[in-house]
Amino acid sequence: MPDAPNFGRRAAALLAGTALSLASLPAMAQMSPRDTLVVLREIDADRYDPARTSATAAGEALFLLTDTLVSMDWDQTTIRPGLAESWTVSEDGKLYTFKLKQGVKFCDGKPMTAKDVAYSLNRFVDPALRGPVRWRAGKVKEIRAVDDLTVEYELQEPFSELLIQLTQYFFGIVDQATVEKLGDNFGVQGFNGVGPYCWQSWQPRQEMVLTKNPAYNWGPPIYNNPSPQVGRIVMRIIPEANTRLAAVQSGQGDVTQWIPYFALEGLKRIPTVKLQQQTQYFYDNFMGFKVDKPVVSDAAVRRAINMAVDKAAINKAVWFGAGEVADAYINPKALDASAEARAEMPKLDVEGARKVLDEAGWAMGTDGVRVKDGQRASFLAYAIQHQYNSGMMQAIQADLRRIGIEMRVQLWDATVAWGKLATQEFDAFIMAYPYASATDGLALYFSGANRPTPNRMNWNDPETDRLLNEAKAATDPAQRAQAIGQVQVQLAQESPWLPLIRQPLWVMSGQRVEGVRPHGIYGVALYKGLDIRLTR
Repeated sequence: MPDAPNFGRRAAALLAGTALSLASLPAMAQMSPRDTLVVLREIDADRYDPARTSATAAGEALFLLTDTLVSMDWDQTTIRPGLAESWTVSEDGKLYTFKLKQGVKFCDGKPMTAKDVAYSLNRFVDPALRGPVRWRAGKVKEIRAVDDLTVEYELQEPFSELLIQLTQYFFGIVDQATVEKLGDNFGVQGFNGVGPYCWQSWQPRQEMVLTKNPAYNWGPPIYNNPSPQVGRIVMRIIPEANTRLAAVQSGQGDVTQWIPYFALEGLKRIPTVKLQQQTQYFYDNFMGFKVDKPVVSDAAVRRAINMAVDKAAINKAVWFGAGEVADAYINPKALDASAEARAEMPKLDVEGARKVLDEAGWAMGTDGVRVKDGQRASFLAYAIQHQYNSGMMQAIQADLRRIGIEMRVQLWDATVAWGKLATQEFDAFIMAYPYASATDGLALYFSGANRPTPNRMNWNDPETDRLLNEAKAATDPAQRAQAIGQVQVQLAQESPWLPLIRQPLWVMSGQRVEGVRPHGIYGVALYKGLDIRLTR
């Protein structure tokens, strides 16, 4: 990779800059106040309505503001009780019956009943609301309250991953009266949920303030404490990485999961901060190709790209060695990851990539870019403006030049990027995404019904759809694993993606914080944060 030395020099410079920053950056406004946990974040969400967002940044607050029927264990696989203390599933897999815990209350003190649960879940699946991920609910026939403490969730057909999906913040229980009062401003001007913390205020792109729900004692059993140990949380937006690091070390901030990877090794040697990692974490970066666009519509081109890009060098130079090379579409630790599909993935082989293109009729042009039937091997890639995206794009560009492919790059600020990524203007894109299982991730991105977003590849294959539906509807785990495994093999052979780097999850906390343990559900570290306590 010709540009690797430049990346190495940049890494050294950034490490030096971080060391300087930690020692000399000016303080923020004040030290963290007593009984207030200051959480530092990099970016904000546009709203905090669980039915109307799919942003990871929204989840950082929504997992604290509301609860779900079931919860996720640290292993990212085992389903535990949440607002439901127990549940049963009918033999045909179509009817789930949830028995609710008694004594659950909204932040305004009103008792939660099965009617509130049914309202919240029905609101999530309401087509009029145009929620971005309604498919996560399965094909709902009816969700109803049987009595105050019993909810029946009836499906038109089985959905094998319903319980996994119900752990996600999208299914958080909200107060109907508050929703109706605030309308489109629910989750913007206020919120009323049943989580460990309550909405006090939100200044977009600055900070959100949450206060302890005084009634809360129904936390997931994965925690030692059923109730929050901190009275108040301030979630502060600090876009600049060095400022976040300096703030935690100096006591002006308490915890952050937004750690620049270039600083990890240095931070491990600083006694005033604690670093913890969640290794069971599924958040991957990839490049996707619009398979109906010129050049990248050719599977040979996509396969050659997969063979030409040196992911290990990208991980070292751009991610400072902190990530993990993505050798398949699904992390091998995730539920139903296919070892067969991983073996089918193209391996790094630059000469082999050139041969693939030669055999497919892409001849080298006089300008170093290949040509076939008058079409130059050139394509346009979009990405959100970010340090890691920019670095990966540069590295991929350099690698593809070596095999005669030109990649043009357009980076967009996050404020406009999502709109741009919903268009047909581009041929490829870089994205990062969290997932809970193979079926969760692939059903999101490769269902033909999800075009043009989040299926930005415009992948529309009847066999893929058949297998995805079979996996989702399977009541036998082995049948589900076999069906979704076939999808993974198909994708490995057709290369609509270039899997890149698996992100790590680290959490950094200051001296007065104890009980921090990174969770990782939907990319969120603190989850409920019930064991976090402040020593002063």
